[in-house]
Amino acid sequence: MRSVMAVTFTPHGLLSYVDPGPFEVKVGDHVLVPTEAGPEVAQCVWAPEDVDGMDDSTLPVCVGLASAEDLARDAVNRKRRAEVRVVANRLIRRHRLPMKVVGVDWLDQAGPTNHEAVIYFTAPGRVDFRVLVSDLARSLNARVDLRQVGSRDAARLIGGVGHCGRDLCCASFKTEIEAVTLRMARDQHLSPNPLAISGACGKLMCCVKYEHPLYVEFTENAPAIGSTVLTEDGPAKVIGHSVPSDSVVLRMANSGEVTPCLRADACAARAAYEANNPTRRPTRRRNKGVGDKT
Repeated sequence: MRSVMAVTFTPHGLLSYVDPGPFEVKVGDHVLVPTEAGPEVAQCVWAPEDVDGMDDSTLPVCVGLASAEDLARDAVNRKRRAEVRVVANRLIRRHRLPMKVVGVDWLDQAGPTNHEAVIYFTAPGRVDFRVLVSDLARSLNARVDLRQVGSRDAARLIGGVGHCGRDLCCASFKTEIEAVTLRMARDQHLSPNPLAISGACGKLMCCVKYEHPLYVEFTENAPAIGSTVLTEDGPAKVIGHSVPSDSVVLRMANSGEVTPCLRADACAARAAYEANNPTRRPTRRRNKGVGDKT
């Protein structure tokens, strides 16, 4: 068991998980978190809590509570990042380069006069920005590092709101971007329309992967579409699946009525039906979507 807290470097930004160490931290406190460029100021948004299964994890350890001097330096760096973005956009327009700035980092750990600006940008292809780098370095009086990122990383840096009305997963809590395939969308009977299943980055939504194991497990254990089950009102045919409600849709053989039925009830009824009708046991086949011809 290990104590863990969640911090964010920007308001409503990506969560980072940190070991609080010996310090007593409350929600809203500003702490110093070790980074590649040195300790940086972050705000605690989730109080320290003991978590199982994280004894062997390599979490950064909190350096301590941020002092007034640390907060003042952080405010100066935030202002400096905004100035770098303005200068970069102005020079990009002047050079007429097909680039879009999506994020800026200002590193002041190298010394009082040896700063570095890291500028993240998107572009449709390779960009020759050698002249831009020299102009930026001269205007900012600092070393400049231009880094081209993909659409998923750009969405994480910019942030936004997804189809569900919540902050983008990649910009709020996801620390790793996992592969999402079109097969996962098909297994969940989602629309093949790219506009309906694509996120802000233009790629398949990450949440398609979240529920995919549930659909796989449901398909393996639920009666197949087209099979027959026995209910209290007589035999019925399975015509659809409803994974969120853990139920199947039945069409009664006697009345033709369409009604939902819990998967547990349908599975037990199907087993009883097959036991009573061994010669009429339906052949299990690949599932189709609700409403497909059987």
